[in-house]
Amino acid sequence: MHTPVTIIGAGLGGLMLARVLHVHGVPATVYEADASATARAQGGLLDIHEHNGRRALQEAGLYEEFRALVLEGREATRVLAADGTALFEEADDGTGGRPEVLRGELRRILLESLPAGTVRWGHKVGAVRALGEGRHEVTFADGTVVTTGLLVGADGAWSRVRPLLSAAVPEYTGTSFVETYLFDADTRHPAAAKAVGGGAMFALAPGKGIQAHRETGGTLHTYVALRRPQEWFTDAGFTGPAAPAEFAGWAPELTALITDADTAPVLRPLHTLPAGHRWERVPGVTLLGDAAHLMIPNGEGANLAMYDGAELGKALAAHPDDTEAALTAYEQAMFARSAAEAADAADLHERMFGDDSPHGLIAMFTGAGASAGARAEVEAGACAGETV
Repeated sequence: MHTPVTIIGAGLGGLMLARVLHVHGVPATVYEADASATARAQGGLLDIHEHNGRRALQEAGLYEEFRALVLEGREATRVLAADGTALFEEADDGTGGRPEVLRGELRRILLESLPAGTVRWGHKVGAVRALGEGRHEVTFADGTVVTTGLLVGADGAWSRVRPLLSAAVPEYTGTSFVETYLFDADTRHPAAAKAVGGGAMFALAPGKGIQAHRETGGTLHTYVALRRPQEWFTDAGFTGPAAPAEFAGWAPELTALITDADTAPVLRPLHTLPAGHRWERVPGVTLLGDAAHLMIPNGEGANLAMYDGAELGKALAAHPDDTEAALTAYEQAMFARSAAEAADAADLHERMFGDDSPHGLIAMFTGAGASAGARAEVEAGACAGETV
């Protein structure tokens, strides 16, 4: 392939694309707004699924490095009632098929697999415009300008590249997460640590929930879910240490995940693009990951982004003299798989926070159609911090 690829965004999807292109000898440059790889936190645990995320890592030649990152024991699951009573429990017996890794560590191995200088840090996109004949110009906040014959938007929910292809903008789902952490919880917060257990914990009710996951050692990463208008979070001042009235009467070992937090609460409003989001082929530009198909967290966001990156990289390498054929093939397959996952995500969200919560979730775990894949979607979607 003779056209260097310009990638906007050094998340998992953009880095995976750059890595697979590198494996196939195709040059690429990644532009990232963050000043460095360590400029901000990278989210929590991710389930890496066999049918997409792990396949992408294999295409990238990084499967063994990934296996070395897996945190043992994190596939355990608990569903609790508001009073702390266990409604469902499943231990991690070592036979599960949904290994868990920290997002930041996964990003690290992707970064380390790329040639020096591939990622240009501190390049925040200011404007993007079409120049005609499949070429595009990207202007960065510092005044730097690059032109490219192949532009890929891997720049997340609020993509600056997306308007070249689509007028769609993310819409608020009606639910927000509030993120907190407890550190050294086994020693400093033993009751909360016991409630969470060794893996994921869900305490749910219609329209609300407290979800947590054990990360490394005694670190508990919590997401409080509430179905409320965005303005409610500002008006209610959900930034202090007190649990809101919505959780009055809940077991203290659960509300301690909020009230005893070792970090300031971080609000994570959940947004989605329209179901089945797609666009007509525009020469010289495409999207991947959340830029293309932002959906309700269901454990597939990171997996889909990496799979998008790997599939796009493979398509470009397979069509070195026909970029448009590569982009067409990639987009048609991506549209179909992302639409199916978005529908599953909406169903999962309703099971977790709808009128039948938490029984809809437990039925998903225990019913005749329950599967390891379903459990992976639940755990990762609730606790992995997909929307950042």
